[in-house]
Amino acid sequence: MSHIIETKRAPGAIGPYVQGVDLGKLVFTSGQIPVDPQTGVIPEKVIEQTRLSLENVKAIIQAAGLEVGNIIKTTVFVTDLKDFEAINQTYKQFFDEHEASYPARSCVQVARLPKDVKLEIEAIASHLDCW
Repeated sequence: MSHIIETKRAPGAIGPYVQGVDLGKLVFTSGQIPVDPQTGVIPEKVIEQTRLSLENVKAIIQAAGLEVGNIIKTTVFVTDLKDFEAINQTYKQFFDEHEASYPARSCVQVARLPKDVKLEIEAIASHLDCW
């Protein structure tokens, strides 16, 4: 049985989808772009966009009763792989701050993202104590 995840601590869906789905053992987030859920503002710098996208993922994971350490897989969509190093540094810092293991990850360059942001991040988290 699946459960739809909704939280005001992450941006609402801008299309016909939900923020996340909890399948009991696994939680899947929709891709999170760097929109501040309170103000709707999108920061300009890729470092700030990376951090905000990760914070939005975290809010959805927490709404499912999990923490950053439960994330087992992420996919990062970027519009310019030249930003890869800056994204990596921010990504590493985020997981280190939460004392979480690094999840498996894919990173792909795409032509364009909603609202012309520089990146989007989606995640899969586990309710199982597998780490």
